[in-house]
Amino acid sequence: MADPKKLFIKTYGCQMNVYDSERMAEAMGGAGYVETQSPDDADMILLNTCHIREKAAEKVYSELGRFRSLKDEKPDLKIGVAGCVAQAEGEEIMRRQPLVDMVVGPQSYHRLPQMEAKAREGKKALDTDFPLDDKFETLKNRPKAKRGPTAFLTVQEGCDKFCAFCVVPYTRGAEVSRPATRILDEARDLVERGVREITLLGQNVNAYHGEGPDGNDWSLARLVWALNDIDGLERIRFTTSHPNDMDDELIAAHGTCEKLMPYLHLPVQSGSDRILKRMNRKHTAEEYIRLIERIREARPDILMSGDFIVGFPEETEADFQATMDLIEEVKYGYAFSFKYSTRPGTPAAERAQLDEDVKSERLYRLQERITHHQRAIQDAMVGREVSVLFEKPGRLDGQMVGKSEYLHAVHVAESGLNPGDLARVRIIESGSNSLSGQVIGQGGS
Repeated sequence: MADPKKLFIKTYGCQMNVYDSERMAEAMGGAGYVETQSPDDADMILLNTCHIREKAAEKVYSELGRFRSLKDEKPDLKIGVAGCVAQAEGEEIMRRQPLVDMVVGPQSYHRLPQMEAKAREGKKALDTDFPLDDKFETLKNRPKAKRGPTAFLTVQEGCDKFCAFCVVPYTRGAEVSRPATRILDEARDLVERGVREITLLGQNVNAYHGEGPDGNDWSLARLVWALNDIDGLERIRFTTSHPNDMDDELIAAHGTCEKLMPYLHLPVQSGSDRILKRMNRKHTAEEYIRLIERIREARPDILMSGDFIVGFPEETEADFQATMDLIEEVKYGYAFSFKYSTRPGTPAAERAQLDEDVKSERLYRLQERITHHQRAIQDAMVGREVSVLFEKPGRLDGQMVGKSEYLHAVHVAESGLNPGDLARVRIIESGSNSLSGQVIGQGGS
């Protein structure tokens, strides 16, 4: 029997790309491939790309250049580019890097086996369509392996918001929600394979409106409640949300749904109403703050996370200070912040850009303030009891590492624990990026 072919996947960007890479591996598993952790012994290399970060396309071309010697040594090696850069660049990737055999967009990766077969015949394979066939249904019968205790599950893709800085509507397409029955079936399958926590994914996950078993559109809250009834599933999270899609039903679920964790990522991008309008966000800073007040009223201990873009075109020092004021009021437990960088084809790319030094200086100040709040919230966990879902051994002998319900990394010196165990833990110390604790009991959500 011939040895299986080896597949190396490098994943960039968001959790949805992590999910997509897992599905790509399953698709190619049906074509006789097994995953490898090194490109050096691979028969096929896939770069699953993200178009959000600065100079994303150039970084992909640079990475491809590093594979040139491998391709020279192994002429049969097949190299593919997937994801959002693939969708945006298309044939340009093959023109600039002739060593690439396949380019596939994020809506077409279920066709990878056919594309690989075409590449084996010496033909270039390009698919950046938005096909009518359901990629999730196409892949559902692929070979499936035992899973770790946590998993991502895509429920919604695409975006109709058209923020002025964002390429997602162009690379992922319009908002589409998967039918609830298929999501619930996939969730049950994940639980059967060892998963205890599921994070629901979508570009605007709280805009979910998939068809339910009753033929009516289900909201995200209704989907969460249905997942809550799955035996063996202990935790539910979702990301990423848009403030304009946080409805009353979903807010209420945070206070009443036992398995929905007290953590919410709710990007705002700016605290300046003028900049929010220029970003086409369609909400004000005041509306965002009032929304968070309602969420905290439903779940007082909820930990908030956010996104910020610093140095958006036309941002003044006063605009930036409004963002700092919002951060001071909300006090985020986590936040992701970036200097604005242009994305070709988006409205903001055509506007006058701020000086890079100004953007860098503002980003430094903003991150310093966010870090202050993040550390204060983490330090305040000392002495508290939390529930930890353990995921893997730590760096030290006998150490196990997991996540609290608030998504803090927690490590304990406890040799009797296994991945997938839930335990009550008393926090005894706050480190730079994690908490340490003592196990005081098994179980807990």
